Amino acid sequence: MTTPAPIRPPVRPKLRLFLASPRGFCAGVDRAIQIVERAIEKFGAPVYVRHEIVHNRHVVDRLKALGAIFIEELNEAPDDRPVVFSAHGVPKSVPAEAKSRQMIYLDATCPLVSKVHVEAQKHFDNGREIVLIGHAGHPEVVGTMGQLPEGTVALIEDIDDARTWQPKDASNVAFLTQTTLSVDDTADIVAMLKERFPGIAAPHKEDICYATTNRQDAVKMLAEASDLILVVGSRNSSNSVRLKEVGLKAGAKAAYLIDDASGLDWSWFDGVATIGLTAGASAPEDLVQGVIDAISGHFDIEIEELVEARETVTFKLPRLLTTA
Repeated sequence: MTTPAPIRPPVRPKLRLFLASPRGFCAGVDRAIQIVERAIEKFGAPVYVRHEIVHNRHVVDRLKALGAIFIEELNEAPDDRPVVFSAHGVPKSVPAEAKSRQMIYLDATCPLVSKVHVEAQKHFDNGREIVLIGHAGHPEVVGTMGQLPEGTVALIEDIDDARTWQPKDASNVAFLTQTTLSVDDTADIVAMLKERFPGIAAPHKEDICYATTNRQDAVKMLAEASDLILVVGSRNSSNSVRLKEVGLKAGAKAAYLIDDASGLDWSWFDGVATIGLTAGASAPEDLVQGVIDAISGHFDIEIEELVEARETVTFKLPRLLTTA
């Protein structure tokens, strides 16, 4: 009797996976999420959060399960429950309303966004006309423009806006930027403004935050090494969308933004030998691991980490949460 040949598992194609570092949570996002978690621990559920604390569906859903209720306007929250302001920042009118209603409120605005708010106030106090480079309707832009009287800050969205904006006094202008923009695109807009207004007041230090810059530099490294780039992040996350755009501009043949492993389309992998993987600053690391696990089910992968920078930044929590 002939012994049947052993059944061998199918040979999986090889795939080299480059993992960007840094990726995922930045210090501002980590702080904001901790503020909501600790507020629920200290005050009990529910705790209201004005706007998504950070732009990631998985983070928001997890916090909802813990007892967070997400609202868009402060009038949706009762006076007797704590409220948290999102990491993107809010107009000055929002904490003013919370104070007038004697609410307990916690400001989870990223300190690097707060820095832009301080700069805006200084330029206003010095009588300068201010332009903000950013995306209309983004909550960070709404919050920054809302630091000053309506109509005080002009919004510049692209190079054409920078070319056509007309100040009242060209010798007394200043610019600020949203913290999550494309570094390269913003540099072109800034160059246009400086060409038109040589004396324009600039930030003392770059407004685009260190985490945005580091992640964009890291995705450029991925683009040089990879046939395909995957960015883990939600579609309403500005920094995540920028990572996809930067990857394509840096030479990647294809780049896709996915919420999690369920967003993978295996047709993307046809003819691909190398893949780059990163995550936006509001995307948890477990989502990245989930994507790696899913790819491992289809390919024999070799993982290599490409390190652009090491991040050691941390931000303090509000005193209300660290004192008895």
